[in-house]
Amino acid sequence: MRLRTRSARSRRYRLAGLATALAAVTVAGLVLAPGASAASKPTTKPGTKASSTTSTKTTTGPATVTVTTASAPDSRALWVWDTSTPVETVDLAVSAGIDQLFVAVPPNVTTSSQLPNLRTLSERARAAGIRVDALGGDPGWVDNASWVVTYWLKPARATGLFTGIHVDVEPYTTPAWTTSQSTVVTKYLKLLDTLKANAGSAPIEADIPFWFNGIPAKTSAGAASSLDREIMRRTAGVTVMAYRNTAAGADGTLALAAPALTAGAALGKPVRIGQETTYLGDTAVDTKQTFFGWTRTAMEGQLTQVTAGAASQASFAGLAIHSAAGYAAMAP
Repeated sequence: MRLRTRSARSRRYRLAGLATALAAVTVAGLVLAPGASAASKPTTKPGTKASSTTSTKTTTGPATVTVTTASAPDSRALWVWDTSTPVETVDLAVSAGIDQLFVAVPPNVTTSSQLPNLRTLSERARAAGIRVDALGGDPGWVDNASWVVTYWLKPARATGLFTGIHVDVEPYTTPAWTTSQSTVVTKYLKLLDTLKANAGSAPIEADIPFWFNGIPAKTSAGAASSLDREIMRRTAGVTVMAYRNTAAGADGTLALAAPALTAGAALGKPVRIGQETTYLGDTAVDTKQTFFGWTRTAMEGQLTQVTAGAASQASFAGLAIHSAAGYAAMAP
């Protein structure tokens, strides 16, 4: 979930950041702080705002989930990569006003040792009125769509634990991105088509970097388009990773998220704005992308500005915090 430039970035940094944050969580005992009450995002039409309350019934396998949501701009989601502490994770989400969790799901989850924790997390979250989506993704997925369906998507849906599907594929980290970008783009969009065709009624959402508006793509009819818009056309919504620890300015979160919000409004698709809390490094480029080292109170000052600045966009569907470990490790 780290966005330096358009060049490939290593997931090792993300794992290292999570390890650091989790160590802090263990020491701090998951200190909780209050947050704004929020809700999941219904799809909006261009030029309209989401209604204040919405009920959605979604069949995700053996279980049918009814989700009652509130005002979309007040919504907050949270990425959860480590599912080893499900009770603490849900307690954190409730305290922080989180209404949607993107929870990492391994391949072949129905036979995975992680399934009991996932079940506990999902059941407790649902009891608290929090939507739970299956989170997965790897750059290699663009070359293995059938594998993804067979070994990740279908097992995840078979558990009945998840309302939607949330993918974080990051195709720009593949070696082929620098040598044959158009081919990778085509494969990625076909992957999304394949997932959608096999997801049944489960909505699919995707993470995108803020600069995908500058990547050429084609519509299904062959017309010129951009990658952000083609992803939106294939999904129920996106989270734009506009990672900055300042809301305003030419290089602030609002400026980076603006193209995605505009595209979402034009296409009638909800757009969340992602914010980072994990350790990314010590350079100026690293530190400006994350709230790591900040207090939650200080971060809230910037997030309030982001919400206020984006609220006028019909597509704005709230914020998403990366990640549970990073947020839990922050001082109040």
